[in-house]
Amino acid sequence: MSIIDLSVTISEKIKEPLITRIEYENHEECVENTGKRLFKDIQGDIFVNGKGLAGEMLYLATHCGTHVDAPYHYSPTCGGKPSRTIEELPLEWFFNDGVVLDFTDKPDGYLIEEKDLVEKLSDIGYTLKPLDIVLIRCDADKRIYNEDYVKIHVGVSAKATRWLIDQGVKVMGTDGWGWDVPLHIQIERFKLNPKPGIIWEAHYVGIDKEYCQIEKLANLDLLPPFGFKVSCFPTKIEKASGGWTRAVAILDSNKVQ
Repeated sequence: MSIIDLSVTISEKIKEPLITRIEYENHEECVENTGKRLFKDIQGDIFVNGKGLAGEMLYLATHCGTHVDAPYHYSPTCGGKPSRTIEELPLEWFFNDGVVLDFTDKPDGYLIEEKDLVEKLSDIGYTLKPLDIVLIRCDADKRIYNEDYVKIHVGVSAKATRWLIDQGVKVMGTDGWGWDVPLHIQIERFKLNPKPGIIWEAHYVGIDKEYCQIEKLANLDLLPPFGFKVSCFPTKIEKASGGWTRAVAILDSNKVQ
């Protein structure tokens, strides 16, 4: 068995508009800060070699790093009912057979339509089944520290997203910054046709169809098209629109490329 990491590292170095801030407290700083708060009523040298326990404080959105979007992210309601938040979703969604559709042959900003999904599935000889986790590969993770990172991924149209859901897919992911085409392309389209639904068109599918996206995946190039499991359980955050995940693929060693 091999386990392949499908997650990016949460880092201030990622070039995206969402704020990520990590404050590090080393072993010596722990003695002066956390240690004094926790043990202010204790006398004597309690730290080994004068060193405490290192730690970090994070300030970041639930949509930073590799994360799962909950239905509530897309809309307050789904199909006329309150949308579920990240801690309300069934765990069965997040451990299933994975399928990689390789779109590295398409240019940055390409809009994936239903016909493209059908064609890629035909190319690898695979038929989707309910609860498959579909992963869109464009290798944007290889340029995650580039200034143009948010502009370089492919995106999936609203119609193509609906089609995946209609096949029984509940979780779908991308190694790009977002599931839709890059935001600068969405803005250009909105200027030509200024109406609701142009911006984040695929996200708004969640108004009536319940599903989750995984964004900012990594290492999809290390996977076969299918024949592996994906584990992508989201962090359990109360009433949240998303949650970070340490997504991994689990496969037989002889299937690793």
